[in-house]
Amino acid sequence: MKYLVALSRIIVGGLFIFSGFIKLNDPVGFSFKLTDYFAEDVLNMEFLSPYALGLAVFIVILEVILGVMILVGYFKKPVLAMLFGLIVFFTFLTFYSAYYNKVTDCGCFGDFWKLTPWESFRKDVFLLVFIIILIIGQKHIKPLFSNKINLGITVVSLLACILFGKHVLNHLPTFDFRPYKISANIMEGMSVPPDAPLPVFQYKWIFNVNGEDKEIITNSANYPVVEGGTYVSVTSEILEEGYEPPIHDFSIESIEDGDVTEAMMAEEKLAIIVMYNLDKTEEEGLLKVKELTDRATAAGYKVIGLSSSDPESLKDLATIMNYNFEFYLTDETALKTIIRSNPGVLKLEKGTIVDKAHYNDFEDVKF
Repeated sequence: MKYLVALSRIIVGGLFIFSGFIKLNDPVGFSFKLTDYFAEDVLNMEFLSPYALGLAVFIVILEVILGVMILVGYFKKPVLAMLFGLIVFFTFLTFYSAYYNKVTDCGCFGDFWKLTPWESFRKDVFLLVFIIILIIGQKHIKPLFSNKINLGITVVSLLACILFGKHVLNHLPTFDFRPYKISANIMEGMSVPPDAPLPVFQYKWIFNVNGEDKEIITNSANYPVVEGGTYVSVTSEILEEGYEPPIHDFSIESIEDGDVTEAMMAEEKLAIIVMYNLDKTEEEGLLKVKELTDRATAAGYKVIGLSSSDPESLKDLATIMNYNFEFYLTDETALKTIIRSNPGVLKLEKGTIVDKAHYNDFEDVKF
């Protein structure tokens, strides 16, 4: 039992620290996941949405600190109680997501490691088992160091988490695991290899034959021929997921010209100002956009804005702020994925991202 507890301690502590740190690297992204859970059609707790970012930061720091404390064996009883409470809560969320297919990515490991809902649930059950082992064999959890040293390690870990969290919130994630990272080519990220596996579907057709419903199962959407049968309904399900390119929800839409994605990605020099939602845009950032875009235009860059907001509101903003560029429309979720700043900027050369910056770092962007 002593060795099993020691192994469980390493697994639980290590995974909580790793998972918490990955999410602490991108707390804004984790807050988006929490907002998905708070939605009316999921947990119906929309009153918590305004506090999603604060909750995200608190949860991920708590994960890291609990992981550190169980590893060093500091305050084991309250730590075990909190670990158990957290994992039960996470297990419920991941089961709910998987069973009802509500949130298809829990964000357990951010964008570093994508898990399906059922994979997330199995991961939490795995951790739950080891936490229960720790609770049963807690007498074998001995402090690694003296109380003063364990306290020092815990306090230093907490301060490091707070400072790191503050840094990434005021700039951008230190480690970018998204398909829009610097050096990525957007058009290449959207391409599908010719030999990529296609999704496999199953179709269930219902026909009424002589007054009775008869089910016909096919792997093709082609209408089956059923002698003497009258069509009633058809349903489909995916048996095997096909290849999905890393970038699959990005487009640049013009009200006058429609989809202009390829044309924009072919530009030699392109600066994109991202404002995913005007209602949530930071006023401080809006004031910095003018100086940045003027510099970009003077350096020969084509400048555009991307947003999911109402086109008329975007025109009004451009007039008020005297912006020298045109706005185009893009899906809000895609824009949130592209850059964790509202507003933020991307600098591209023929579709390849060569730089990106939070509005706090606009003055550091070179054109």
